[in-house]
Amino acid sequence: MKKNQYDTKPGNSYPFGCTPNGGGVNFSIFSRFAAQVELLLFNTAEDKKPFQIIALDKDVHRTFFYWHVYVIGLPVGVWYNWRIDGDNLTREYGFNFDKEKHLVDPWARAVSHKNWSRKAACKPGDNSATAMRCCVVDDRYDWEGDTPLRISSEKAIIYELHVGGFTRHPSAQVTHPGTFLGLIEKIPYLRQLGITHVELLPVMAFDEQDVPRNTYDLGLKNYWGYSTHSFFSPHPGYCVTPEQGTHLKEFKDLVKALHKAGIGIIMDVVFNHTSESGAQGPIINFKGIGGKIFYHHDKLDKSIFIDYTGCGNTVNANHPLVSRFIISCLEYWVNEMHVDGFRFDLASAMTRGENGEVLEDPPVLWGIELSERLFKTKLIAEAWDAAGLYQVGSFPGYRWGEWNGRYRDVIRRFVRGDTGLIAEAATRICGSSDLYEHQGRLPISSINFVTCHDGFTLYDLLSYNGKHNLANGEINQDGSNENYSFNHGVEGDTSNSGILQLRRRQAKNIFAILLLSQGVPMLLAGDEFLNSQNGNNNAYCQDNELSWLDWGMAAENGDMVQFVRKMIALRKRHPAVMRRRFLTGKTVQNRAIADISWHGAESDDPDWSNPETRMLSYTLAGCNDQEADLHIAINMSDESRIINLPDIKGKSWRRVLDTSLPEGEDVLLPDQLKPLQNNGYTVNSKTVVVFENTGK
Repeated sequence: MKKNQYDTKPGNSYPFGCTPNGGGVNFSIFSRFAAQVELLLFNTAEDKKPFQIIALDKDVHRTFFYWHVYVIGLPVGVWYNWRIDGDNLTREYGFNFDKEKHLVDPWARAVSHKNWSRKAACKPGDNSATAMRCCVVDDRYDWEGDTPLRISSEKAIIYELHVGGFTRHPSAQVTHPGTFLGLIEKIPYLRQLGITHVELLPVMAFDEQDVPRNTYDLGLKNYWGYSTHSFFSPHPGYCVTPEQGTHLKEFKDLVKALHKAGIGIIMDVVFNHTSESGAQGPIINFKGIGGKIFYHHDKLDKSIFIDYTGCGNTVNANHPLVSRFIISCLEYWVNEMHVDGFRFDLASAMTRGENGEVLEDPPVLWGIELSERLFKTKLIAEAWDAAGLYQVGSFPGYRWGEWNGRYRDVIRRFVRGDTGLIAEAATRICGSSDLYEHQGRLPISSINFVTCHDGFTLYDLLSYNGKHNLANGEINQDGSNENYSFNHGVEGDTSNSGILQLRRRQAKNIFAILLLSQGVPMLLAGDEFLNSQNGNNNAYCQDNELSWLDWGMAAENGDMVQFVRKMIALRKRHPAVMRRRFLTGKTVQNRAIADISWHGAESDDPDWSNPETRMLSYTLAGCNDQEADLHIAINMSDESRIINLPDIKGKSWRRVLDTSLPEGEDVLLPDQLKPLQNNGYTVNSKTVVVFENTGK
C-alpha cells in the first residue's frame, strides 16, 4: 500500500538503477561531479508533483561517484525521477547541470512518454509537468524454461522489421496493432516464410519527438527509433499498458513466443549517440548527470559537442565508465530478456577514442567480443559512421558480422545491368573473401543485403530512378542520392504490363541471388510482397500508411510470397550455399569435382576478361555424398544465352529454379524435378536459373 511519506536508509551503490527486494527499493545513480542530488517519487507517471522528495546527503548517500538511498516499504508501481545540481560547474567545462530539471534514470527498466515535451526539456528550468518518468518494476517472470537460441550463423536467415509498422496497418488484423503483442500474432506468418531471426529496429525507449523542426511542424515524428534515451527500457510506445509499467513482461512475452516458434531475436541498438542531441538539445538523463564523461566534446570548448553520427552528439564509448555501461546493458538484454543478438547502428563511431581518434583496438568493442555472458550472442556491425569512417572488411574484432554495404551496391548494379562488375559480383556472391579471409574471418562475417529500412524498399528500387522524399519536410534533401536503382522505363506506378512483369522478375532475381550467396542473408520485411513507400528512401519520420505494411499486398502478391518461401527452403536444404569456410576451387575430398568451378556458355570456360560480360555460371559441389551439386547461372544481360551444364559422371541435372517462368514453374519442389533431356539450357535475359543433380 502506498503512503504519503516513506522512511529511508543509506542504501547501496550497487546494483545501479532501482531494485525492489520486498522490504523496499534501493536506488543508485552515477554522478561524479554532482553536489546535490534529489530523488522524486510519484504515484503515477502523469502526476505533476511528487508525493515525496528525498534529498541525499553526500556524507551518507554517496560512495565514490555513486549516490544511493534505500526507501523502506516502497512498493512496486511507484514512478520516480532524479534532480541533480553541480553548483558552479558550467557548460564551458562540459557540464549541463540544472537543479530543477527532472532526469530519467539511465538504468530505468520502464519509462513513460505520454506527457513528454522535448521542447520543454531543451529549455533551462523546471519541466516537471512534461517530463518522462521511471517506474519501479518487478522483473520476475516465468520463462517456462526458455533460453536464447543457438542457431549457427551460417544457417541464419535474418528478417529486418519495424515493431510498430509491422502490424499497425488495419489490414494486419491483430488485437494490439503496433505493439510487441501485435507482433506475436504474426509469428505464424514468419514461421511459414521460413526465416530464422527477426532483427527489430530500435526497441529500447526512444524520443519520438526527435525530428527536424520542419518535419515536426508537419505532424511527423521519429518513427524508426534511432534516438535512444533509456537503454534498459523497452519502448513504451510498443506496449499495450505502459502506464502500468508492463514493459518488461510484454517484451519477454514476445521473446518467449518467438523462441517457441524457433525464431531468434536480434535487436538493432544505438550506442553511437543518444536523443539528447547537441548543446541546444534536451536534458533527459546523461547530460544532467554529467555529460562531460558520456559524450565527445571539443578539446578547447567543452560546450561544443563533436558529432560523428549526424545526430548532434557522439557517445564517448571508450571511456571506462561508458564502456562498462554499454557492456552491462547488452549483458542485461541477453541474461534477463533472452535476446539472441545485436546489430549496432553506426558501429564505427564506437571505435573512436576520447579525442575522436580511430582506435586500432577499441576497449568497448573488445569488451563486448570477449564478454563471457555474450559469448554465444550474435554481434553485427554497421561498419561505418556519418563522418566518413568506413570499416567494411576492417571492423575491429573477429566475431563480428558486418552489414556488407559493398555487397548491396554491387548486386544492385549487377542486377541493373551495369558492366565491368562480373568478377566483383562473383566475389560478393561467394562470401567476400577479399574483405574477410585475410583476417582469419569467415563467410558468416558478411551480412548480405540488398535492401534494408534505410533506403528504397525492393519494389521501389526497381520502380524509381530517384528518391521522392518531399513528404519528410526537408525539401527532398534527406536520404541517399545514389541508390543504384532503375525504374525499368517509368518512374513509379504504371499500368504497363511489360514493365510490371520485368520488375517482378527482377525482384525474384534479387531474392534468388541473395539466398544463394555465401554469408548471412538479410531480407527487409514486406519486400516479399512488393511493399512500396512511393519512392521515399528515408521514411524515418513516416509513422503512417506510407511505412506501415499493408497486409492486403501479401494476398495480392501471394505468388511472390510463395517464391520467397520456396527460395528459403531451397537454401535450407543445400549446405553448399551455407558454408562456414571460403570456397577454394580445389577438388573436394572423396569427390570428383571442385567445391566451386566457373563456367561461361561452355563448361570450364569463364569469360572474366570481357568487361561487357553480365553473366555468371558456376557449379557448387555438395558438402557430402547425400547433397546434390548445384549449377547456378545468372544472366543480367539483355539477351538470352545458351549454356551447357558440366557433365558429371553418374549424375543428371534437374532444373529447380528459373525466374523467367510463371508462378508454379519458377521454383520447383524436390518431388517436381525432372531430368533434363540434355545438358543444354537457354537462360533468358534478366534471369537466374538453378539446377540440382542426382544419380541417373
